[in-house]
Amino acid sequence: MSEYPRLVVNLKKIEKNTRTIVQLAKRHGMNVAGVTKGVCGSPEIGKAMLNGGASFLADSRIENVKKLREAGINAPIMLLRPPMISEVDEVVKYTDMSLNTELKTLCKLSEVAIERGTTHDVVLLVEMGERRDGICRDELEDFIDTALSYDGVEVKGLAMNLACLTGVIPTEDKIHEFDSIVNRIEDKFGIRFELISGGNSANIPLLLDEHPDSRINNLRIGEAILLGHDAVYRRRIPGTHSDAFVLEAEAIEVRRKPSLPQGQLGENAFGETPKFKNLGTIRRAILAVGRQDVDPEGLKSPDEVKVLWSSSDHMVVYNIPRKSSVGDRFAFVIRSYGALLRAFTSPYVKKEFVH
Repeated sequence: MSEYPRLVVNLKKIEKNTRTIVQLAKRHGMNVAGVTKGVCGSPEIGKAMLNGGASFLADSRIENVKKLREAGINAPIMLLRPPMISEVDEVVKYTDMSLNTELKTLCKLSEVAIERGTTHDVVLLVEMGERRDGICRDELEDFIDTALSYDGVEVKGLAMNLACLTGVIPTEDKIHEFDSIVNRIEDKFGIRFELISGGNSANIPLLLDEHPDSRINNLRIGEAILLGHDAVYRRRIPGTHSDAFVLEAEAIEVRRKPSLPQGQLGENAFGETPKFKNLGTIRRAILAVGRQDVDPEGLKSPDEVKVLWSSSDHMVVYNIPRKSSVGDRFAFVIRSYGALLRAFTSPYVKKEFVH
């Protein structure tokens, strides 16, 4: 099997990033769930997060959770995406808790947990304006009233999620809204929630800005740990590494060519109509990696090599070293969540873990 393209993963940097963010959250009375969905449930990265102080792990896909369990990880794991009815058996078997928004799913979780002689913890996700998954506020009291009646499941807390689908920012006003919902529900039912999970890497700016105290005691953090930046402004988090993931690709052609295409232009293979900048005749390299493997816009070259174009299997780069030749390897730091997700998902990108 070919050695390239290759993704080199520095586990010590991920552990250090986790520790930095755990300490930041701790100052605000919060713990951290290390989110592994962006790295396809990598056990190596999950262990690095736990070594860095993450209280538990979280992932969206049961396949990834099974991978973590099969690698010997016994720490608590939360399922982030509300379970499909068809996977409830495995959810109860492999996870300790799950986010939920549907009573039909809770009922099935209850049935399976009772059959297994266990209790499955559930955290109810509240719709806070993101318009993805979440229980609408006017339904919440009736929903919880029913959920509390189910045997086999225990309502451990409430959660909110922003800045994923539509990009709604978790502002202080949103945090206060969520706090008031938590307080109202607790007062209404005479309960005290154990887990109040207030968001993800988009919440980091509020932690850095020393926002006022909140009822939130947990954050679900993936991107900030993996890439060292927040998920709203993409600003570097002090004390973290932003180069834990480096993609290496090999040159299959190096020569001078005009930077503009010649001939009548239409759409490319992705249904796009590209725009081209006239750079004259330039020396460039074609790398054996493409958009099937990575998002080229999320790459940063330490040597200032620039990406010109990319198709599914080829990436054209320029501003290359003068002595570059076929067989040379080019390295790029992964700087975006989309690029990281695609590189980890691609079976053509080899993964190498270093300490």
